[in-house]
Amino acid sequence: MSKSFRSLAIAAAREAGALLRENFGQNHRFQLKSGFRDLITEFDRRAEEIIVKVIQKQCPDHSILTEEASVAPHQNSHYQWIIDPIDGTTNFAHGFPFFGVSIALYRGREPLVGVVYNPIHNELFVAELGEGAWLDDKRLEVSITESLRESLLVTGFPYDEGLMQKHLRWWGRFAERTQSLRRMGSSALALSYLAAGRADGYWELDLKAWDSAAGVLLVSEAGGCVTNLRGGPLDIFSGEVLASNGRVHQQMLDLLSEP
Repeated sequence: MSKSFRSLAIAAAREAGALLRENFGQNHRFQLKSGFRDLITEFDRRAEEIIVKVIQKQCPDHSILTEEASVAPHQNSHYQWIIDPIDGTTNFAHGFPFFGVSIALYRGREPLVGVVYNPIHNELFVAELGEGAWLDDKRLEVSITESLRESLLVTGFPYDEGLMQKHLRWWGRFAERTQSLRRMGSSALALSYLAAGRADGYWELDLKAWDSAAGVLLVSEAGGCVTNLRGGPLDIFSGEVLASNGRVHQQMLDLLSEP
């Protein structure tokens, strides 16, 4: 059953991605949502409509949670699709070619399928519970980096101004103790890159469930570790994620817990 769900998520991501690729780099107008850093374009809505239509055609009784508009839940459904039509809207709006379509299917709080599609680079990241994570036909494995000193870490900055100084302190600490840091502008792609061994760790505050729902399954199925920022079980609705190759996880926790 999950394989048919996986195929459905892939089809929806590719169709939405084709729209985004075709309309990328055209000086899009955008509106503000929660603040001056939180943008939305017409293509967030159009891509979302495509994805929802594809899924509802095959799974009319499933609940759907999307970034731009939550579809009314079905009370008797154990399944929920969690969708970000453009993860990296600011990048898309400014013509910066790094954003993705993120689609995940959960049964209760258990992730079953995660798909992240980068339409500009035509990279399709797919994970299925118990079946591993893949980039096209290549099975993904997290990196073997053992120490922060040798690590490349990725993160994103919060929309909430009240969290900015806290995050900047962490950024400074990690900058001093790692090989390098990257701020990518797409949580879904950051987690996908971690799953692919292109980065060694990732942390972020002020996330929404759709930012990480697909990516965290990619990391765990690629052999990585995913927790909250204190090392406890991850709740994608909590607003925070710590993910790593597993080898540097405790080192990241230690740094994050410093006063």
